[in-house]
Parts: sequence; C-alpha cells; structure tokens
Amino acid sequence: MIHSVESFELLKEIDKQALKHNRIINCLLQVYIAKEETKFGLSEPELVEILNNITSFKNIKIVGLMGMATNTENQETVRNEFKSLKNLFDKVKNIKTENIDLTEISMGMSNDYIIAKEEGSTFVRVGSAVFA
Repeated sequence: MIHSVESFELLKEIDKQALKHNRIINCLLQVYIAKEETKFGLSEPELVEILNNITSFKNIKIVGLMGMATNTENQETVRNEFKSLKNLFDKVKNIKTENIDLTEISMGMSNDYIIAKEEGSTFVRVGSAVFA
C-alpha cells in the first residue's frame, strides 16, 4: 500500500507502473491537515476532485486517507487536526466505485498515536518509537 499519494499526477504514474506489472496498488490519499509548512497533501476540494475523476484508472484502488499532524507538544492542536481528517473521511467515505473503497484512515506517529487512535485512526506509523 502506498500511504502518501498527494496528487493526481502521482496517481496517474502509479496506475501506469502497476499496469506494466499487472498489479492493483492500494493507495491512501494524503490530506494536508497540519499547521506547518513542512507538511503537504491535498486540500478538501482537491481530494473530492480526485475521487470524482479516477474511474479511468484500472490498476489503483483508493482505500483511505492519510494525514500528518503538526509537530507540536500542544495535544489539542494535534487532536483538532486528527478530528478534521476524520470528519473529512466521514464526508467522503460513501463515495464508492470500482477503484474507491474508503475503509482506512492513517494518522498518528510515535509522539501522537494515542490521540490518533482515539480520533479514529486505523493505521499509525510508529517508526521512531521502534528504532529509538
């Protein structure tokens, strides 16, 4: 699964490469939820536009959303950002096509995975906690 697809162009390339290998690649669309410039992702309008325009792709499947919260000690900021992603997920999760089945929401890293889980995350990324 590719967890950080943040553009239509990247989806197009993933679909092209997957076709060459006769595979279907599960993808999470990365949404911009943080309040810092080092993070990136799709805005809500960009996300909806992609979800409404990918039916021609036959070798990808959008299975959920992914977001990274602001790197801060302020847990309320982090919680609000995760809530915003969960609210967006709830708004779009009923969009279903042959290549869209939104069941996953990936948010939370080593420093904030507990809050992420409380806010509905189905995936967390805890690399630095494992390798520290």
